[in-house]
Amino acid sequence: MSSDSIKAYDLPERVRRYDADMDVMHPLRWKMIAVALEVLPFSRSTDLRILDLGIGTGVFAQQLLKEFPSAQVLGVDGSEAILEIATARLSRYSNRLRLEAHDFRKLPRGLLDESTLDLAVSSYALHHLNKDEKSDVVRQVVGALKTGGWFVNADIVIAESPCIENRFQDLRVKGIVARAEGDERFRDEPVTRQYLDDMEKKEQDQPQRLAVDLQIFREAGLDAEVFWREYREVVVGGPKRA
Repeated sequence: MSSDSIKAYDLPERVRRYDADMDVMHPLRWKMIAVALEVLPFSRSTDLRILDLGIGTGVFAQQLLKEFPSAQVLGVDGSEAILEIATARLSRYSNRLRLEAHDFRKLPRGLLDESTLDLAVSSYALHHLNKDEKSDVVRQVVGALKTGGWFVNADIVIAESPCIENRFQDLRVKGIVARAEGDERFRDEPVTRQYLDDMEKKEQDQPQRLAVDLQIFREAGLDAEVFWREYREVVVGGPKRA
């Protein structure tokens, strides 16, 4: 991850169309959020302290605040521009919400106090980190969880096999073209492939293999498992071990 990755989300045009683009490129994100909410063992009346790491425009946080009406959410993201959208989306929950603009790799001391969080979530954010950066961030987040607290991550991975990864990418491009009728950025498969390649280079995408992600979470102290997977997209996580 570099400062360029963060700056990519501070461009006004990119931020303005972020949610529409997510629905075209990642239509399963709603399913992933539903799975994440379903696996959580907490009573809906519990007074939870929640971290949303990479809150983006607040889609995941909005569902958490609806599901857990006594919860307090801390949302962190590297882009101040995208946090403005989250602020607007979540305005009705402002008394239970705190937003902070920080680079994940440089979270300030005291932001995450040890053993104070009940739940941490992240979606489509940690794949911007390399393996070592992700390990450091996950360890810090797990350290902030209470024993038995949960961390659930909804994100993308790459296949173990290059052949399978190529097939996943082919299916990805075909799906985007089918959903993006009328959008010149995605008018055909070659143009779409080039757009995605350019975007991922600019945003410093560095998704890991699923086995590597699980290793990172387990070594950080989670009893991590895969709750759901479809092609490149996964929901993984679990509780903090005693």
